[in-house]
Amino acid sequence: MAKEHRNNDGSICRVPLTSEEREMIETEKAKSLRMSDITWRIFRIMAEFVEGFQFLSQFSNEVTVFGSTRLPATNKWYQEAEKLGRILAQNDFTVVTGGGPGIMEAANKGAHEAGGISVGINIQLPKEQRINPYVKTSRAFHYFFVRKVILAASAQAYVYFPGGFGTLDELFEILTLIQTKKSESMPVILVGKEYWDGWLNWVKSTVFEEFDAIDADDLEIFKIVDSAEEAYELVKHSSERSFF
Repeated sequence: MAKEHRNNDGSICRVPLTSEEREMIETEKAKSLRMSDITWRIFRIMAEFVEGFQFLSQFSNEVTVFGSTRLPATNKWYQEAEKLGRILAQNDFTVVTGGGPGIMEAANKGAHEAGGISVGINIQLPKEQRINPYVKTSRAFHYFFVRKVILAASAQAYVYFPGGFGTLDELFEILTLIQTKKSESMPVILVGKEYWDGWLNWVKSTVFEEFDAIDADDLEIFKIVDSAEEAYELVKHSSERSFF
C-alpha cells in the first residue's frame, strides 16, 4: 500500500506520489502538498501514452499473453505457454507479454527461440520487475494504467493462462470492453480447464443465473481450452486490428 502524505494542516494528499515528489516534500520548500502542485504530471502521462502507441506501431499480428509470474519452468502451464509462443512465432504472429517471469517468460521464450518477435510491456516498480531474458524489444511504464492500455490496445487475440489478481484484472477489463462494444470482438482464450472451470461455474451459476448480472451472450465472449494447439486454432483466424 502506498504511504500517505499528510500536510501540515492535517489534510491528506490522496494522489500516489512519485519518488521525485516524495523528495520534494521532504525539503524545506514544500512542507505541504496540494493537488495543484502536482497536476503537471498529466504531461508525463500523456508522454507515456504517446511513446507507448508509437512503440506498438512498429508491430503487426500481435497476440497478447497473460498469466502468473509465479509459475516455474517445471509447471505444465509454463510449458504450454512456451509452446504457444513458439507456434505463434512460427506462424508470423508477434508475441506480446508484460515482460516479467513465469507465464510471460514462457511465451517470450517460445517466440524468441522460434526466431519470432518477442515483445515485453514492463512496469517500473520500486523493487523493479525484471525483464525476462527472452524479451528482445521492450518498453517500461511508470503508470500501471498506461501499461494496461498498451497491453490491450492493438492485439488481435488475448490468451490467459492461470494467474493471480493481475491476470484476472486484465481478463475482466477485456471482457468488459467487448461486452460494452467499446472494443471490437476478438478471440479471448482461457488456457487450462483445471484452473478456469471453477471460475466459469461461478460466473454461470452466480453472476448469470442467480444475480442476472450478465446476459447469456456474454458467456460467448471467451473460450476455454486445454492446450497451446487448441488456443492457436482460435487465434489463427483472427483479424489484425489497429487500435480500439
